[in-house]
Amino acid sequence: MERLPTDLQLKIFCWLDHQNLAAAQMVCRKWRDLAFDEGLWSNLFKERWGIDRATFYAPAAPDSWKDVYVVQDRCDRVGLGLKIIREGDDYYLVHQGRIERGLGSRREADLSCARGVDEEVPSTGILDKILFFVGDLEVATIHAKRSRLM
Repeated sequence: MERLPTDLQLKIFCWLDHQNLAAAQMVCRKWRDLAFDEGLWSNLFKERWGIDRATFYAPAAPDSWKDVYVVQDRCDRVGLGLKIIREGDDYYLVHQGRIERGLGSRREADLSCARGVDEEVPSTGILDKILFFVGDLEVATIHAKRSRLM
């Protein structure tokens, strides 16, 4: 792939979906640069949501087509309202598809308990504890919500 011209490499990357394109970014610097191409993400957005939405959601100055795609995908998955979501071990406060605040990781909380009292661990505030509880509650009830909708 190293010997191929850049335009041919981009044509190959055009066949990737958003998940494989994100994975390709982790292979090497060259692939990371190719996978961040605005045209690739613009085409992915248009294929998934149509040209009308692409015109409406065209990225503003600091955002890229990849950013717009990620936000729109998150909106489809979790909705537009204020939500606490869990991705992996991390919790996030999300509003209209944008991550407003990282709430931390359940793994960090578990590790701090496992360390014992010898190390100084910054205490989490009551707000963070409430948000963790609500996040756990949201994750625990997601199956019941889905089965009720069906």
